[in-house]
Amino acid sequence: MNYRVPAFLLALALTVPAALSARADTSVPASAPTLDQTTTSRLVYGLLSDSRYAYRPRPLDAATSQDVFKRYLESLDSGKQFFTKEDVDRFAPLAAQTGDAIRTGQLDPAFQVFAVYRERVGERVAYARRLLRQEPDFTIDERFNYDRKDVPWATSTELDDLWRKSVKNDWLRLKLAGKPASDIRKTLDKRYETMGKTISELKNEDVFSFYMNAYTSAVDPHTDYFTPRTAENFNQAMSLSLEGIGAQLQRQDDVVVIREVVPGGPVAMDGTLKAGDRIVGVGQGRSGPVEDVIGWRIDDVVSKIRGAKDTQVRLEYIPAADGVDGKHRMLTLTRQKIRLSEQAAKGETMTIPGAPGEAERRVGIVKLPTFYQDFEGRRRNATDYASATRDVAKLLAGFKADKVDGVVLDLRNNGGGSLDEAIELTGLFIEQGPVVQVRESGGRVTVNSDRNPAVAWDGPLAVLINRGSASASEIFAGAIQDYGRGLVIGEATFGKGTVQNVVPLDRWPASEKERFGQVKLTIAQFFRVSGSSTQHKGVVPDLAFPASVDASEFGESTYDNALPWTRIAEVPHTRYGNFAPILPRLESRHAQRIQSDREFKWWEEDVQQFRTEAAKKYVSLNEAERRTERDKQEAQRKQRQQIRKDLGLPLDPLAEDSSDDGLTGNERDIVKDAAREKAAEKRPDPLLKESASILADALNLLEKDGPLSAQVLPQSTGPGRWAD
Repeated sequence: MNYRVPAFLLALALTVPAALSARADTSVPASAPTLDQTTTSRLVYGLLSDSRYAYRPRPLDAATSQDVFKRYLESLDSGKQFFTKEDVDRFAPLAAQTGDAIRTGQLDPAFQVFAVYRERVGERVAYARRLLRQEPDFTIDERFNYDRKDVPWATSTELDDLWRKSVKNDWLRLKLAGKPASDIRKTLDKRYETMGKTISELKNEDVFSFYMNAYTSAVDPHTDYFTPRTAENFNQAMSLSLEGIGAQLQRQDDVVVIREVVPGGPVAMDGTLKAGDRIVGVGQGRSGPVEDVIGWRIDDVVSKIRGAKDTQVRLEYIPAADGVDGKHRMLTLTRQKIRLSEQAAKGETMTIPGAPGEAERRVGIVKLPTFYQDFEGRRRNATDYASATRDVAKLLAGFKADKVDGVVLDLRNNGGGSLDEAIELTGLFIEQGPVVQVRESGGRVTVNSDRNPAVAWDGPLAVLINRGSASASEIFAGAIQDYGRGLVIGEATFGKGTVQNVVPLDRWPASEKERFGQVKLTIAQFFRVSGSSTQHKGVVPDLAFPASVDASEFGESTYDNALPWTRIAEVPHTRYGNFAPILPRLESRHAQRIQSDREFKWWEEDVQQFRTEAAKKYVSLNEAERRTERDKQEAQRKQRQQIRKDLGLPLDPLAEDSSDDGLTGNERDIVKDAAREKAAEKRPDPLLKESASILADALNLLEKDGPLSAQVLPQSTGPGRWAD
């Protein structure tokens, strides 16, 4: 496997570890490693300690052992709400054994710690449920400090107080949402019971995965270990496809429920199953026995439902309308290849009214959530393999036929994907030339270029980025900026300047089936054609919007072992334009316009309010204070919606929703929650509108001012020809 796969950006705050990697075999307890895991541990160590593979190998010495063990504890208990200081002190001998445990595959320390963790979770869940017997006193001026990232491990007494405040906060949220005390007790008791059950369901593969990833993350932030199942999920995410029935599933209580039906899949084509229906049994083939899957983990149920294209699966289900005790029904479906279109490139057209004396502009919008590619399909030369570049090229062809004036490529929160796709996507906008430089561990630098002289879009271009734009997004935005091919607008990006490769561990023992998983490891560092790295610094926009997230809270610079910023020599490349002369005038127009743009001003207010609240790192547990805050937020939301109505602005489809219902995701009505997610996609987007307006400004200024156009776009032919 020789393709490079930059890591996806994942920013997750977990109270307990996510159990995503266990096998369907529920008979394997989380008590001891298997022989395959012993072998896998040695393979991972060999890979990450060898400079032929890892860009920055890290010796597994005493200091690294301590670091890995610390990360393992935090992966289990990120909020430091289960382990006590006394537990951690007793673990000291196990911390010292970490290096030897990984090298030899004798992983008993990991399982000894997990046994204590599972015990502590059980104790804390029982304590939280006991606290529900009496309603808390919400008249006291008290705070719940929820940010525990840098706090020391607590004593048992200190944890009692932490959990008391946490339960009090959970109760208060539900009370403010209008729930009576009896319902609050029932909801929270079930929530805490589910928390304990989630941990009790973790298996040895989960524990092994946590331990291996503590090791990989100690090497660098973007190196990961994938079990066979998580490797399969990663590949499906990259290819935007899987083989199955075409339904999004979610576990609620002890049952797996259909959250959403994927258009065009077997479920949608059959028409029998609906969102909200409960799956209680799964059988293979037309006559295979049906297994009762009530109480199963969702990943185990999914593994039974997925399968090879053109094979059959039998589902035992209860229609949502019949209630949990309704009649069980049977359905046989034939699995097919499902295209996950939600993450595919999408296009729309936006009309920007002209200022007095200026023309109205139509701007094509391309929203690209990730740089996806079906690597297997490409290797087979399939005609329909998923590719971000191919999909964007089709959208651009449509825009050309529709004669739009310019294009905005929206890369906000695009965490990356395929390096090849970043290069080929850049090639849609430049004739040909270098796109990115890649430096390997030995120092050798390779220049990766677009060699296709064809251009899909040679008109005006802007790229919209934010702090969530990472990796492949930074390669693309950096190249567009270095070529002077388009305006880069938004926030400074994430700052990930490294390249990863996925290595299957089964290649060494020559396994006939997938047994040992894969490692996504950092193999190189990439540099812009200008020679600058995006590492830490990211791509700085030509025209900046206010930062929505503080760099100290989110981004490459928050990792304690990230590579430092550096630069190498520039490589010769075409410079289509230089936007520096026009930026002051664009800034002036932007500033003037947003003064009267209600949506943009509201966004700025919300960003500032969010950052102010986040900086506090606590919430009040006084009911009167919280109610005042809540009433203020609801009044603000209603006032804004009324202003939208009065001014004829697009309405916010979520304006009538309560600001906080106090529930977690699996406690809400699944169908309504899914509908709310869809509605959120249609909320007014002032940043996208303003980006299109800035591009329209640039068009109008260059069209009217010949000398300015000659400064900004000195070349009269080729991409970047914005004005004739």
